[in-house]
Amino acid sequence: MGDYVLELKGIVKEFPGVKALDDVHFKLKAGEIHALMGENGAGKSTFIKIIMGIHQKDAGEIYINGEKVKINGPKDASKFQIAAIHQHATNYPNLTITENIFMGNEKINKYTRRMRWSDMHSDAKKLLESLGSSLDPRTEISSLSVAEQQVVEIAKALSTDAKIIIMDEPTAALTQRESEELYKISESLRDEGVAIIFISHRFEDMFRLADRVTVLRDGKYIVDWDIEEVTHDGLIKAMVGREIKQLYPVKKNVIKDELLKVSKIGLIGHFKDVSFTLRRGEILGLTGLVGAGRSEVCQSLFGIEPMDEGEVFIKGEKVEIKTPNDAIDLGIGYLPEDRQDQSLIVQWEIYKNITLSSLSQHANRGWLNNKSELELAKELSEKVDVKTPSVFYTADSLSGGNQQKVSIAKLLTHDVEIIIFDEPTKGVDIGAKSAIYEIITDLAERGYGIIMVSSEMPEILGLSDRIVVMCEGRVTEIFDRGEATQELILEAAMSKSKVRNVEGVSAG
Repeated sequence: MGDYVLELKGIVKEFPGVKALDDVHFKLKAGEIHALMGENGAGKSTFIKIIMGIHQKDAGEIYINGEKVKINGPKDASKFQIAAIHQHATNYPNLTITENIFMGNEKINKYTRRMRWSDMHSDAKKLLESLGSSLDPRTEISSLSVAEQQVVEIAKALSTDAKIIIMDEPTAALTQRESEELYKISESLRDEGVAIIFISHRFEDMFRLADRVTVLRDGKYIVDWDIEEVTHDGLIKAMVGREIKQLYPVKKNVIKDELLKVSKIGLIGHFKDVSFTLRRGEILGLTGLVGAGRSEVCQSLFGIEPMDEGEVFIKGEKVEIKTPNDAIDLGIGYLPEDRQDQSLIVQWEIYKNITLSSLSQHANRGWLNNKSELELAKELSEKVDVKTPSVFYTADSLSGGNQQKVSIAKLLTHDVEIIIFDEPTKGVDIGAKSAIYEIITDLAERGYGIIMVSSEMPEILGLSDRIVVMCEGRVTEIFDRGEATQELILEAAMSKSKVRNVEGVSAG
């Protein structure tokens, strides 16, 4: 047996016109958590698919416990005790936990050929308990939270006696508390000798968990560090190939007259008595813990879930917003949190996604003017710097950061003055974050009013001119940029008792 449970040497993978992996190396020891870092498009997903046998390498060698192997497909990966837990759960929502855990690996009576349900339920319960979970194995998956579904995915991996577990962005959709639970499970598995490849865009995940870190960039191996050798600036430089000295752009926006006033709006079961103002050229941060009602407020302002009380004024005039079309007509644009399911049709070309909500601008008597449509799509994709060889490529060919840029370009096809960004950098790498921050601040400089929902404290503090904090559906505090600190924001986000009448509050 070699020193490493998994070793890859000189891995190459090419697709038509693209070298996705170019001479990549990787080493994994038993009982370690090894972070795999890199921007979107760095080759991480292709690398994982090579290990799982989904893609076949064009060159290079793979070793398991010192022995050279060929992984022809997921069944081979399972045979070599390798399992993957993906960012988007790959379970069957209408089946039970037990059925999901043992899917494809069912326990069957060799004489009657019937399922041994009692044994499977019992084994599923033991697996869940080993992960600190008290879930009933007979529970249907669709009733579980994202965090609970992650636990089921880990239990499924352990049911195959996996010794190597790949976790692909497992904390992307989790709260801080849920992430901490996942950290504890990961550390427990590591202590039992399981080797974990942990892929994440979140630096806090890496610094909290990893024993070692490997960085990929543009499909190439860049560096392999012990965690003690990693610095924040050094990691960024390794990932993006340059120093990002100023992650948050220098603010040059000039705040002018009031664009939007929200007065005591409410939506039963979601939020109540929410009041704030937004001015031209301002970035208004909206934050709070998950479940505070931030996204629901924004969806109401865009007419997705119309508010049932309160008033909204745009440029001093009272308006009613019952549908997204109402919001668009009033000059409001909305970038939803889930770009793949709510903003883009990823199988469509980039230009079609950009112009999708503005086709009437390019139509004459029922005929679509493709030239006009393409010209606008190219202009806006260049404006927000979408990295693509052509707007004829499909959206799913883009990295997460570039997909987000396409969503922003789509907003700009309309004559909007107020733009709502809901978690604009969720699931994107550090380089893409920097680019999106540039776009947001540029829009503010050009006089747009920006509402930005974010769970990331540095993002809220780094970009916002004022910060609205919510807790349990109520506004608890509004801070000016100069007075806000992480401690004060967290205190307001966790204290419903701080609710006060903040109607019309604005910076002086």
